[in-house]
Amino acid sequence: MFPVIEPFAHGWVENPDGDSIYWETSGNPDGIPVLWLHGGPGSGLATGGYRTRYDPERFLLVGIDQRGCGRSTPSVADAPERLARNTTGGLIADIELVRERVGVDRWIVTGASWGSTLALAYALEHPGRVRSIVLGAVTTTGRDEVTWLTETMGRLFPEAWEAFEAASGRRPGERVVEAYARILASGTPEERMRAADAWDAWESTHVSLDPNVVPGPMREDPVQRLVSGTLVTHYWANDAFLPGDRAILKRVSELAAIPAVLIHGRHDVSGPVVTPWLLHREWPASRLIVIEGEGHWGPQVSETVSRAITEMGDA
Repeated sequence: MFPVIEPFAHGWVENPDGDSIYWETSGNPDGIPVLWLHGGPGSGLATGGYRTRYDPERFLLVGIDQRGCGRSTPSVADAPERLARNTTGGLIADIELVRERVGVDRWIVTGASWGSTLALAYALEHPGRVRSIVLGAVTTTGRDEVTWLTETMGRLFPEAWEAFEAASGRRPGERVVEAYARILASGTPEERMRAADAWDAWESTHVSLDPNVVPGPMREDPVQRLVSGTLVTHYWANDAFLPGDRAILKRVSELAAIPAVLIHGRHDVSGPVVTPWLLHREWPASRLIVIEGEGHWGPQVSETVSRAITEMGDA
């Protein structure tokens, strides 16, 4: 891990859908370009702790607040009616706008959790722009992963899931995630905030088995709970706007020649290790590293991601 550094430049790019997408660059302006894609969807770049995983002497690091969150505007907290334009294809187009704005031709693509899904989708769309890939807490946001997180996992936490399901107010035939997506997109302000709080409580429950977890709500800020809940349920209820179930897994062979490192905690209940394992089996140039004793993210996962990025820079 490396010292905390501040960006040397930042700005916004305007996309055709009317969003202002925030970007920032840090490290060495002449270094090896590397892209960081945050999780969520909706977590944003936050306070910039992600920068400590990149050697500031070697890398030109580009971070983006994905549309609808962070310093990108408008926020979905204020403009849920714009959700129809917020899709994986739109996020990929935004990444390309930022790439062109900062003058990068090819870069190492890195991401965590939802960011790994977006990284894989981006690489499939623009393989010629990707030098290599490093992912932590690997997800593909397939229907089976969402069902596990919002339905089946209730077998581990039946008390919490009963409250989570009841708060969804789901209609006959409606999945829990669809009910939350509906309320968070179109409910009254009070209904949206109650749904965001209930969603955050469920997320706090299923990460609780992580040995590194800190008890309490996932997000202290109620606005951030609303942003995150709205975007997460929007993407999950729509199968990440990818074509068909397990869309990334079915196409991962197209990335066969791109070197990749997939890093995952063995105790990740939220995203079981089967997902990176299945990707690795179909990806000859990939390496899977399972961190025993850690969950969805932790210090060893973070440090291993950092080492893998450095190794990719040497390749």
